Order: sequence, then C-alpha cells, then structure tokens
Amino acid sequence: MAATSYARPDTLVDTEWVAQHLNDPKVKTVEVDVDTSAYRQGHVPGAMGWNWTTQLEEQVRRDIPDKAGWERLLSESGISNDDTIVFYGDNNNWFAAFAYWLAKMYGHENAKVMNGGRKKWDLEKRTLVTEETKVSPAQYRARDADTSLRGFQAEVRQALGSPSVVLVDVRSPQEFTGEVLAPPGLQETAQRGGHIPGATNIPWLRAVNEADGTFKSADELRELYRQQGITPDKNVVAYCRIGERSSHTWFALHELLGYPNVKNYDGSWTEWGSMIGQPIER
Repeated sequence: MAATSYARPDTLVDTEWVAQHLNDPKVKTVEVDVDTSAYRQGHVPGAMGWNWTTQLEEQVRRDIPDKAGWERLLSESGISNDDTIVFYGDNNNWFAAFAYWLAKMYGHENAKVMNGGRKKWDLEKRTLVTEETKVSPAQYRARDADTSLRGFQAEVRQALGSPSVVLVDVRSPQEFTGEVLAPPGLQETAQRGGHIPGATNIPWLRAVNEADGTFKSADELRELYRQQGITPDKNVVAYCRIGERSSHTWFALHELLGYPNVKNYDGSWTEWGSMIGQPIER
C-alpha cells in the first residue's frame, strides 16, 4: 500500500526550504528554545529569538499572551499579517510548536514549523550566526483567540469518563506514574504527581525520528495513535507539564494527521496536580 502524505503538508518545511528563503523578505524565521541561551550561541541567519519565559506567557497571572500582547510581540519582531512565519527550536521543536499553536489561535494564516528544528540544522552543518537580527517594527493585527484549539481545566474535568473524549498525556512514563514531577532541570512543578484519570500515555518523543528530530511519516503517526485508541472521530485533549510538549503532539494530530477536534490543555499537570480535590491516578 502506498504511503499517505500529511493532511496539511504546507505546515511543515524542511531545512533546505528555509535555507533557500533566508533572503525572502516575506518569510520571517523565529527560534524558540527550551534553553533560552541557545539563540545567542548561534542561530539560523536572519532568525529572531523569542524567550518563552518572558514573551510567550503573561508575567503576572499564569496565561498565554493576550491579544494585545501577541500583537505587540509580532509587531516588535517586524512580522506582518501576510508574512510566512517559520518556527524552529531545540528539543525537537517543543516551544516552536507552542509558538505555532499560539499563532494559529490568533489567526495567522501562513505559519510553518521547520522539521527537525535546531538539531537537524546543526547535523547538516548549516550556517549559524551569533549576531542578533535587527528588524523594522511592523503593525500586526491579530484575530480574537480561537479557543477551539485550547483546553481548559473545567472542561477537561467535566469530560472525564466520556466515551467521546480521549486524553493524551505526552509526558515521560516516569511523570505519568508520578515517580517524578518534571524532567531534570525544569522548574515548573505541581504539588502532586500522577496523571489525569483515564489518560493514555503516549510520550511526545515517539512522534519523531531519533536520528534527526523530524516527524515520523503520516502512516507511522497514524498507527502510533490508532493503537492507543486515539482516533479522528474522538475529541482529543493533549497535555503535558506546562503545555509545550503537548503542543508538539497537538501539531502532529491536528496539522499533520488532520484530526478535526484536538485541543492543547496548556494548564497541563502544573495546574491539575496543584488544585485542591482534583482526581488523580498513579
């Protein structure tokens, strides 16, 4: 049987495509890393660096940037509404996928992820520069947030036990069982360990190829999730610790496989595992 292609192949570009568009004024490349110092150590020429701790979350309350904050970030980054944005980063695109998810929530039409992220760019020994990219500010206007792409604690709790809703916990098996609260070196934790009752553990890393961090084929991804009962007829909610790894799984399911109803519950375990009276399994 012939291999099937991704449902939305235009959401993913390879490193060669990015290399060929380095001087295209309508293509804006953005690096978002778990290690916020990585950009300064070397990045794709012309790429802007976003700091997820200060630019992709509110600094007072816990939340994503509001509409005005998102407009300000993109305007200051020199991005216009008709630009193509290519996101990439370390850890096989954890936070690149998170930034992409935010961009789609706020209605950006032409957003893409660079397949393999920093890892593949480095493996191919492509050019890296250390100087910070200078940009001319733009006037970006976002749409109201499309919350059909975002899961919230109250709706997740209400859906527990529903046969039409499946929860995908994309953390490591050790986090899923409650053995550890967070991956080594990461600070955001919950008060309790474990997982949301009924959730299926499919670690985000299983969606990528170990050698270069690129996404597995459409057929491989479809089989990975189908075997665990994660099928396109269900309402799917993905979660992790703070929403970055689950945005990677959201991208695989919603964009690459075309599942129609997939939400990223970005409150994730740091919210669920810290609330009084929440049901928890181990």
